[in-house]
Amino acid sequence: MIYTLEGHDLKHAVEEMLFHLLPTVTLTRADAVDDACTGDWCRSMLTETDGQARATAVVRLDGTAREASREASVDGLAPLDYKRTVTELVKSTVYDAVVPALAQPPVWGSLTGVRPAKLARGLIERGMTRGEAAQHLREHFHVSPERTALTIRAAATAMELDKGIGEDDISLYVGIPFCPSRCYYCSFVSSTTAQSGHLIGPYLDTLCREIAETAALVREAGKRVQGVYIGGGTPTTLDETQLTRLLDTLAANFDFSHLREYTVEAGRPDTITSQKLAALRRAGVGRVSINPQSMDDRVLAAIGRRHSAADVLRAYDEARQAGFDEINMDLIAGLAGDTPESFARTVDTLISLAPENITVHTLAIKRGADLTDKAAAAAQRAAVSHMLDGAADALHRADYGPYYLYRQKFTAGGFENVGWCRPGTECFYNVTMMEELQTILSLGAGGVSKRVDRDTGWIERVNNPKYPLEYIRAAGRLAAGKRRILFPKR
Repeated sequence: MIYTLEGHDLKHAVEEMLFHLLPTVTLTRADAVDDACTGDWCRSMLTETDGQARATAVVRLDGTAREASREASVDGLAPLDYKRTVTELVKSTVYDAVVPALAQPPVWGSLTGVRPAKLARGLIERGMTRGEAAQHLREHFHVSPERTALTIRAAATAMELDKGIGEDDISLYVGIPFCPSRCYYCSFVSSTTAQSGHLIGPYLDTLCREIAETAALVREAGKRVQGVYIGGGTPTTLDETQLTRLLDTLAANFDFSHLREYTVEAGRPDTITSQKLAALRRAGVGRVSINPQSMDDRVLAAIGRRHSAADVLRAYDEARQAGFDEINMDLIAGLAGDTPESFARTVDTLISLAPENITVHTLAIKRGADLTDKAAAAAQRAAVSHMLDGAADALHRADYGPYYLYRQKFTAGGFENVGWCRPGTECFYNVTMMEELQTILSLGAGGVSKRVDRDTGWIERVNNPKYPLEYIRAAGRLAAGKRRILFPKR
């Protein structure tokens, strides 16, 4: 599809909306289009007269052109509010022009952001009731009733947890970017042990150094650690000795007396042993994730997993025997070879185990892979929709409720990822990280530290080097980024 921008340069806004609505398109920007142009195209126009902004989109799909316009007052707006207003106008008009050509509108309407609950929370904090915020999502952004309910519930959870977060409270993320094998869908920074196992020792040396340097800065800044989340990759790729060293280094350097939650992403059942679980418990870890993604052995083989459904059951039983009373289990809707029926069996199996948390992800597709045919994409969206709706019904009946959600680009069908939990077992870190409620310091390769100014909402990010070898080579520079986060220039 060719697109043009006239009177503005909001390239990202137009592309984001077109990808949201037409995930199979390839976009090319042009200087101009008209009726003589072949193929599909989009013209996005913005004008401003006497403090009134007007956006218009003309979109031609399959030979039929449709036009939509919206207006909004921008008189006297501050620069950030002005940018937000005209961006929403531009995106909304593209949405209005495209949706009539679709078989059905997307369940998230015109919302394209990662954090819909943060948007709802902002509406409520600025004076709307929850009911009014829900109505705004449905009527202004065309969000479906089901997704609106998810969003309001997640916003309410975030607002409740936020009451227990002080100005000097922070959380830690520790990244272990190694896995025994790489799943075909994976978009995380992760290396297989076959490829990069020789780097685990030097990586751990560098990480322990970063832990010590970061802890010194945390003490200097007078911050309190509320949450710790060790993720990856797969942290339990480390052997028992390496894992114990990491946990001991954290405990020796940070004051954990204010800790609300300590989570380790055990993840792959083929990396979990009773000895590693015992080491986690000795260190005070209270929450682990055991992530099957599917309980169908055919699907597990197709996605590159080196474990079986039986291995998941064994790991879960060992975690209970080790004393863990908060366990999360992940599954993914839309995996190769999965069907609504086999996915439903996975959901039922996990519910029968009664973990405290079940997180339902939607497969995120790399652009250009697997979604090149419109008919196949439509069929996949329908199947994934059926999977998610069935999972939601089953989880509600089993007394699980949604407590956080987020969206990713290029998820199958434009759907979402939702964390479900039994009452009172919400993952503190997941909510604070996704809703950006507090500063988070990230240690390890690929870590993104975020300073959250709780008064203004301003967020500053500092990235660690992305890959293990780059991270190891940057050992002497890692503390500088943490100092920027903890001691911002006024």
